[in-house]
Amino acid sequence: MNPQEAARRVVEMVGDRAEAEAIVTFGREELTRFANSFIHQNVGSEYTRVRLRVADGGRVAAVTGNRADDASLARLAEDALTVAATQPVDHDWPGVAPAGHAGDGDFSDPSTVDATPAGRAGVVADFVAAGEGMLAAGFCDSDSFEAAFANSNGRAGSYRGSRATIDGIHQTGESAGSAHQTSRALAALDGAAAGALAADRARRGMNAFDLKPGEYQVVLAPEAVATIAIFLDFYGFNGKAVGEGQSFVAIGDQQFDPAITIVDDPLDGEAVGAPFDAEGVAKAPLTLVDAGVTTAVVHDRRTAGKVGANSTGHAWEQSSAYGPLAGHVVVRPGAASVDDLIAGVERGVYVATFNYCRILDPKSQVVTGLTRNGTFMIEHGVITGAITNLRFTQSFVKALGPGNVAAVGDDLRYADSEFGPGLVRAPSLRLDSWNFTGGAEG
Repeated sequence: MNPQEAARRVVEMVGDRAEAEAIVTFGREELTRFANSFIHQNVGSEYTRVRLRVADGGRVAAVTGNRADDASLARLAEDALTVAATQPVDHDWPGVAPAGHAGDGDFSDPSTVDATPAGRAGVVADFVAAGEGMLAAGFCDSDSFEAAFANSNGRAGSYRGSRATIDGIHQTGESAGSAHQTSRALAALDGAAAGALAADRARRGMNAFDLKPGEYQVVLAPEAVATIAIFLDFYGFNGKAVGEGQSFVAIGDQQFDPAITIVDDPLDGEAVGAPFDAEGVAKAPLTLVDAGVTTAVVHDRRTAGKVGANSTGHAWEQSSAYGPLAGHVVVRPGAASVDDLIAGVERGVYVATFNYCRILDPKSQVVTGLTRNGTFMIEHGVITGAITNLRFTQSFVKALGPGNVAAVGDDLRYADSEFGPGLVRAPSLRLDSWNFTGGAEG
């Protein structure tokens, strides 16, 4: 049974007893871990994921399983109906999507689909070799899959996808530097380049000194910008948060600097893409911020129904609890090189990565977190030394606000966002002000 047959089959098993929608994914994920510059773990598994959501008279339940044979699907269908019968009526239930074609496409790359342990080991070897005399640690993984959707109105679709990531650090004994790359193609990962960046950050990180907290100019690398973007996404452009009055979003207002444009682009040729969401609604490029002006929020069928709008195709498995989410975010790049960004700073801080970020106020997007694996002093346009990790407490909306974005880098790439790889592509940014509130101990 393939994913299309399994999705259709489990919906048929529910029959006319309830509305039903199902997503079935068959895939293979493999992971190569390394530490002390040696590979110590290489694992792989084939997986089956079945998510079935049913609604009987507004009583809604979602269940998941990991087998797609007839007997397992039948049990899943009965379980879903049993759970739904115990639920209170959900008066906001929008119903499953109408009949139609959800979409299809091939977003996979052969180098990831056919990935081998030797292929991932080659990326790791290049990463390790780039840091001569240092100890490296991290992982290289690959994931390829086929997913299919079906619902009781006859809506259906399917697609193939893939993702590969190299993520690691080099360590000197007293300092560490990190680097990250993600692509739909394993062959596109440049282990040597990632390793060289991590090694350079580690070497520069020696003899770090404490910096007095305060407001500083900053150059943020793509990982740090990706963290900002995913927080704006999850807590701000989220139709549920907007509807509950917990979002900063004001459509039509110049809430960001004119240099900032943010889109959700699942169909771009470089994207780890998907043609439809968890409700079978087709995805399309959506501009969230256009030259600093907030232009849109994302909806699933539930949040769209509450405001009389159409779903934008941003439902995910947990969106009924957390709201819809843009999962293909792109912060549009500029024309400045990273050296140009640094050259424009008289006295400030370069930040490679944020860590352990937590939101303090969703409405104002005030977030606290730490810098990690590459925090450097910039003086007179050059990096002059390493700084011990700093704690920041900063409104992310204000950080990208009008007049505060001095320049946008040309180094657009996938960056780890703390929510996982493959969600955000971002460039480096130079900001005129960032609020550091203490050291890592504070």
